[in-house]
Amino acid sequence: MHEFELINNFFSNLSKNNMSALNLNDDVFFDKKKKIAISVDTYNINTHFIDFKSPDLVIKKILRSSLSDLICKGVKPKFYFISGSGNKKDFTKKNLFKISKSLKNEQKKYNISLCGGDTTFSNKLSFTITSLGYSKDIVYRNKSRLNDDIYVTGNLGDSFIGLQILKKKIKINNKMSKFFIKKYYEPDLQIEFINNLFKLANTSIDISDGLVDDLKKMINRQNFSFHIFEKKIPISNTLKQLIKLKKFKKIDITSRGDDYQILFTANPIKSRIVKKLSKITGIKITKIGKIISGRNKSKIINLKNKQIEAKNRGYIHQF
Repeated sequence: MHEFELINNFFSNLSKNNMSALNLNDDVFFDKKKKIAISVDTYNINTHFIDFKSPDLVIKKILRSSLSDLICKGVKPKFYFISGSGNKKDFTKKNLFKISKSLKNEQKKYNISLCGGDTTFSNKLSFTITSLGYSKDIVYRNKSRLNDDIYVTGNLGDSFIGLQILKKKIKINNKMSKFFIKKYYEPDLQIEFINNLFKLANTSIDISDGLVDDLKKMINRQNFSFHIFEKKIPISNTLKQLIKLKKFKKIDITSRGDDYQILFTANPIKSRIVKKLSKITGIKITKIGKIISGRNKSKIINLKNKQIEAKNRGYIHQF
């Protein structure tokens, strides 16, 4: 069973009288009257991280991916709660010291504070993070409009390559390896873009499960489709070198997720504003496609103007 089938079939009905739950179809809970936004994420070993050899990096990655849920909604994170389940092999004094030090650095970087959590014994390591922020409004899902331009911040694909290197599925030189592994463990969150997001975006989501899958989620209850242009998808110079070296297909690398960049749509009349804000803030913002009528099929268009499919569509939780 797909994760969204599970939610729709068994839990959506429980939230039907709670407008703040957003039909369980968005990244956050948002209470407009109290101006509070909350996100909850659980991370399991072997699913969300491959091992616990670098606890300081693992905790950094999962905290940032949780904060990303708020940031892509235009909400500045303020507080977080963390719960951990593990055993004495995971929670050694050495590991706990590394985790504590890493969280302290992240708190300073993002101006957030730990507020509580829970610890339980388990033979399988997992963490749950609840992030909280205050805002008068958020950028919702399913608010795109016909002919909206589709944008993405930053670069895509580096994190996926980092994961493949950690899994020993790709062998490259040490310098490139360090670059991609760092991108995997330390995703670039566009927190400086929060205030500008409201000026531009009709709808938004963060790219966690993959470009194609997350774009579908962003418009899943609208009668719209999309055109994505492969050549427009932004990648780093290092990834360009690797794609050329290994003869990878760009769309397969950039559609695998774990990027935590902001994917949003905006009215075409705002294209100049997007370019100007990108220049002022120093944040890379790239137009990669268009929202079209649902009467037409969604397409990914390659360099030869032919329709292609992403071989790897992204991560899907199956039960």
